[in-house]
Amino acid sequence: MAAAADHVVIVEEGRPATAEHPSAGPVYRCKYAKDGLLALPTDLDSPWQLFSEAVKQYPNEQMLGRRVTIDTKVGPYTWITYKEAHDTAVRIGSAIRSRGVDPGNCCGVYGSNCPEWIIAMEACMSQGITYVPLYDSLGVNAVEFIINHAEVSLVFVQEKAVSSILTCHKGCSSNLNTIVSFGEVSSTQKEVAENQCVSLFSWHEFLLMGNTDETTLPRKRKTDICTIMYTSGTTGEPKGVILRNAAIIVEVLSIDKMLQVTDRSCDTSDVFFSYLPLAHCYDQVMEIYFLSRGSSVGYWRGDIRYLMDDVHALKPTVFCGVPRVYDKLYAGVMQKVSAGGLIRKKVFDLAYNYKLGNMKKGLSQEEASPRLDRLVFDKIKDALGGRAHMLLSGAAPLPRHVEEFLRIIPASNLSQGYGLTESCGGSFTTLAGVFSMVGTVGVPMPTVEARLVSVPEMGYEAFSGDVARGEICLRGNSMFSGYHKRQDLTDQVVINGWFHTGDIGEWQEDGSMKIIDRKKNIFKLSQGEYVAVENLENTYSRCPLIAQIWIYGNSFESFLVAVVVPERKAIEDWAKLNKSPPNNFESLCQNLKAQKYFLDELNSTAKQYQLKGFEMLKAVHLEPNLFDIERDLITPTFKLKRPQLLKHYKGIIDQLYTEAKASRA
Repeated sequence: MAAAADHVVIVEEGRPATAEHPSAGPVYRCKYAKDGLLALPTDLDSPWQLFSEAVKQYPNEQMLGRRVTIDTKVGPYTWITYKEAHDTAVRIGSAIRSRGVDPGNCCGVYGSNCPEWIIAMEACMSQGITYVPLYDSLGVNAVEFIINHAEVSLVFVQEKAVSSILTCHKGCSSNLNTIVSFGEVSSTQKEVAENQCVSLFSWHEFLLMGNTDETTLPRKRKTDICTIMYTSGTTGEPKGVILRNAAIIVEVLSIDKMLQVTDRSCDTSDVFFSYLPLAHCYDQVMEIYFLSRGSSVGYWRGDIRYLMDDVHALKPTVFCGVPRVYDKLYAGVMQKVSAGGLIRKKVFDLAYNYKLGNMKKGLSQEEASPRLDRLVFDKIKDALGGRAHMLLSGAAPLPRHVEEFLRIIPASNLSQGYGLTESCGGSFTTLAGVFSMVGTVGVPMPTVEARLVSVPEMGYEAFSGDVARGEICLRGNSMFSGYHKRQDLTDQVVINGWFHTGDIGEWQEDGSMKIIDRKKNIFKLSQGEYVAVENLENTYSRCPLIAQIWIYGNSFESFLVAVVVPERKAIEDWAKLNKSPPNNFESLCQNLKAQKYFLDELNSTAKQYQLKGFEMLKAVHLEPNLFDIERDLITPTFKLKRPQLLKHYKGIIDQLYTEAKASRA
């Protein structure tokens, strides 16, 4: 990357390799932090202050909303105000203290996104208590592990999860002594809890145990641990990421800074749709930001079947998504366009390519095709309720065609980011009006510095190559303070003050970063060829016939195989075309001719993108069920859990290799 890149500045030169360390490239900051990283104001000590100040400014504004279902009929969003939520949080915080939980102790929050989740979090913040999110998708064993590891004595629990917490209580009874439901509790559950010597309260019962006296709130410090956020990870036990008050506040301030330069700061006119897991850093930090600005947050019903219905009812002004959600949005719009007939499809394609071409030439979204926006593109906004002025994407890279599609939506700015729990959420973000950043994760946030470190075993050179490639390393004011009770794991990833992310990046000419690989997702085939499997999966995923793919290989085999989840319509269309009996989806996936067709189409995609011979697939299994969290096959951010996938599909993988070898004999 040229030293004079528009959007970043060099603050430290690179260094050559030594006997102990590989070479490293220069240290970069974004231009908005050229004179120093965004620092914490001296008068801010806790995220609780961000919320309490918002309450003073916007006491009667709508804060938290949900839809209530009565007799199978769902109603509109109903809201509680900032003042109501604040008073409830203070009262709940007081009740927590009455159960013997002191500042610095840990309190768990377990359940899907809802107003009570946020109120419980704010209640902990008000008392200087460390809140510990428990993923509702981690499973009983992980929940039990976290309760014991963080020494959690009190847990707030979603009403429908009370029974599962009681079930796992035996394994964590030495720590957990109080369970508080987000809703009601049954007499049977009360009896079970009493027999297990654990106190169980409904939300209303617990509320009555506290008071609203703010004069007794303890003093908070910047260095206090705000949360211990356990990452689900793709291997091993969950790791507890320690995030202090200072890191969370400065991350929230950096979000506001980057929104100012890409769109605008949010305010009381904004509405945020909450459906990504609140137990994950991405959504949680975003909600803390919106609630510091007087904005409203509306929660989904927790059922993916009604996600878009909730979106249309709420009409959010800001939408956070992950690639899987945006990909479905793209597919839905394109399907409607195709269903409109050949002429309508042709008009859309011409308009789309015209606007996209103008944006590639440097015209802003507003300037690229105002007349076509009114005639063709305005209706696309309706897919997200019609009011979204900001679209945010994270967790994984957006496919380029989806990102380009989202960027043409009128009056909606798209910003794709990259971050980890260890970086308190976002550490890179694209600039909405800079089209050259399509396909990248943008520039460093103003709270961090970034550099690439060479990975010689993978052929990535960060210091002296024509194109700087290497492992992305971060340091700065929003970084984590280590893994709870695991200094050994901390020392593995924090080296000389730099957090090593494990992701492989490539600097672009405009100063943006492109994620190209994963350091750990590499293995060697028996003939000695290295395979960067995540790269391959990204390439094969461009085949429009498939929904998901997991590629497998190892050092004892010379070729690759894959488990593929086909798009239902694609395999049904194949069946019609080939006059296959009208079987159900599961039966079609077992059809040998269908398997051959999908294998050929996948390898056709591989050839189109010039993959090498050893990167071609030799056999595939068609799986009718999506890889899901319930079977522990993906993380809550949809990353593949490779050891678990291998365990689940071991018999199928062995069969694929046996059959492929027999056919080649």
